[in-house]
Amino acid sequence: MTITEKFRPYPKYKDSGVEYLGKVPEHWGVKKIKHNTYVKGRIGWQGLKSEEFIDEGPYLVTGTDFVNGHVNWDSCYHVAKDRYDQDPYIQLREKDLLITKDGTIGKTAIVFDMPDKACLNSGIFLTRPIKPEYISKYMYWLLNSAVFINFIDYMKTGTTINHLYQNVFVEFAYHIPEINEQLQIAQFLDNETSRIDNLIEKKNRQIELLQEKRSALITHVVTKGLNPNVKMKDSGVEWIGEIPEGWEVKRLRYVFKNMDHRRVPLSAEERSYMEKKYPYYGASGVIDTVDNYLFDEPLLLVAEDGANLLSRSSPLAFIAEGKYWVNNHAHILKPKLGSIKFWEGVMQCYDYTPLISGAAQPKLTAEKLSNIFVPLPEKNEQIQIAQFLEKETSKIDTLISKIQFSIDKLTEFRTALISAAVTGKIDVRNWKKEAAS
Repeated sequence: MTITEKFRPYPKYKDSGVEYLGKVPEHWGVKKIKHNTYVKGRIGWQGLKSEEFIDEGPYLVTGTDFVNGHVNWDSCYHVAKDRYDQDPYIQLREKDLLITKDGTIGKTAIVFDMPDKACLNSGIFLTRPIKPEYISKYMYWLLNSAVFINFIDYMKTGTTINHLYQNVFVEFAYHIPEINEQLQIAQFLDNETSRIDNLIEKKNRQIELLQEKRSALITHVVTKGLNPNVKMKDSGVEWIGEIPEGWEVKRLRYVFKNMDHRRVPLSAEERSYMEKKYPYYGASGVIDTVDNYLFDEPLLLVAEDGANLLSRSSPLAFIAEGKYWVNNHAHILKPKLGSIKFWEGVMQCYDYTPLISGAAQPKLTAEKLSNIFVPLPEKNEQIQIAQFLEKETSKIDTLISKIQFSIDKLTEFRTALISAAVTGKIDVRNWKKEAAS
């Protein structure tokens, strides 16, 4: 069921007179930010330096402190009182609406429960109504709708905007019903998006549990095998624990051939050409001097960049197949012994975090990687384990894909619902009565 099938439209519409707005309900008006809104931003940093950030005093709000439409006061920096007093135009009040103008343009938060005085960094606009024509929560939903995205895209025509300039922002034209109707729309969206968000959260938790189950299955099988009745022995390696009696434990350098020596950074022109022709992994490529830039055999890739290792949600180790090229932040491993599919499972379940070193650019070095101890069953058993894992993990992956598809659909519906409500495509004035009936 579509949104317009689930919710009825208004009885009559009229042309808004604004290209990116289209039609509006007949009794609604159209305004621009400059008509009724106070908009201010910090003019540069006025010499403010990071060493001036302190543990107490007035709060300094940045875009990174925006969480689910609110300011996370616990994550904010603090500045001295004289820095706060320096610019009264950006001193915050309750119910101020904040919007980022640099980086991720259009991220929003409403100021609630301000624990002390607060001001802004240079990447945010402070907005508040200067006429009693709208409530901040209605404007919040407008700025989180396709209406504002369409405005940004409309103003981008022929330019590249990486910054929301104030003279551009104040030209934002939007639909505006009377205050009581705005309140109804805001309450409707608070209620409906909360319900959708709760569903999404539950589904994300389902995915997390399935991913944990997947990881636990891989770890168990590649270290314990498939036979629950086999006699076990101590491996002598903490992360492996007990292994079947017939297995060995070896350092990784005896099991893999490291092919990192074939990595040579590509020029920008070469990389641009290669990106159009073949899949690659990462930000910059390597030249395979033997095979004309390309690898054409299955190889195991393990991320080298420490930041990626710590934050990446996808596997840290995976098999690259077909014709491809590899970034210079991945270790390239070719198995000397056994099944590459088995080794993919082993390398996916290892915790690399303790091996990462380097303050400026933390990374997993080839030397530390080569000294990892890994379990080594016979080749036939490796193949059996790999086949079992392929079958069982594919079942889990299918479930994860179905849940993710459902999340994507809910997210799309949420986005469409917000836009439909704030543009008057649907009439939600009686939503409470309809919900109760």
